[in-house]
Amino acid sequence: MVRSEIGRLKIFEIGEKYYFEDLGLRNAIVCFNQGADIHKLMENAVYLFLIQQNYKVFVGTLGDKEIDFVVDKNGAKIYFQVCLTIMDESTANREFGNLLKIEDNYPKYVITLNDLLIGQDNNGIIQKNLMDFLTSEL
Repeated sequence: MVRSEIGRLKIFEIGEKYYFEDLGLRNAIVCFNQGADIHKLMENAVYLFLIQQNYKVFVGTLGDKEIDFVVDKNGAKIYFQVCLTIMDESTANREFGNLLKIEDNYPKYVITLNDLLIGQDNNGIIQKNLMDFLTSEL
């Protein structure tokens, strides 16, 4: 996985995140635990979808904050945060706050399984349901 600093790309030799093309193999290796793994599986599904759409996928950093995915295709960027649910203000501040700090006009998304706020626009950031996202075109 490649890391990206917002505004310029920076490649590290060792990344902290790994994604599997075969989630069954992943689950066999790490002894699948749905409660502990669901967020990781969601993030993995978003990653696989993005590379299947021919995006260059990076993990972004903005100071000490992480952006789950910064994608690029032909110079156009899109930013993504992936979160199981946004049921409290601290989670909303973390997931939307990281994206709000990015000072450009490229699209920004928060992907969740939370159906309460799906489709809502938070200062230009769209929250989408994971299943809707995986069946849509960017």
